Amino acid sequence: MLKLAYITEENWLDVASLQVKDNQKGYVAPAIGILARGYVYRDCNAKVFVIEDDNTIVGVALVREFTDEPLGYDLQQFMIDERYQGKGYGSSALQLILDELRKEGHYDHVEVCVKKDDAAAIYLYEKHGFKDSGYVDEDVPDALNLICYL
Repeated sequence: MLKLAYITEENWLDVASLQVKDNQKGYVAPAIGILARGYVYRDCNAKVFVIEDDNTIVGVALVREFTDEPLGYDLQQFMIDERYQGKGYGSSALQLILDELRKEGHYDHVEVCVKKDDAAAIYLYEKHGFKDSGYVDEDVPDALNLICYL
């Protein structure tokens, strides 16, 4: 059964070893980078979610809170290990993350930045209610900023 867990002394090395397919490496940070960002963004209430299926780690995600307006959640990183892709883990894990954020209830939306040529990720997010926010980040002009109201 798929569930979200947190980083621990016991699992962080397994999480750090996760990786995506070669053609996806430009879309998401390496797993060790996701763990590092979780630490760097600790003042933004960052949460690193370990995605587990029956105690097998299949992915990792990082959510932080925006500290400037408009306040909300930022799904900074989200990855499913290459060995577990194509099995529905991404969709199920994203739903678990959205449910967790709804339950937490600090903000009414979550945003994610996705490269325009990452069709698989865009499809996944749109399937879960994300829509183009219309915001264009001058530092990342080749990306879409998607928003989902919780």
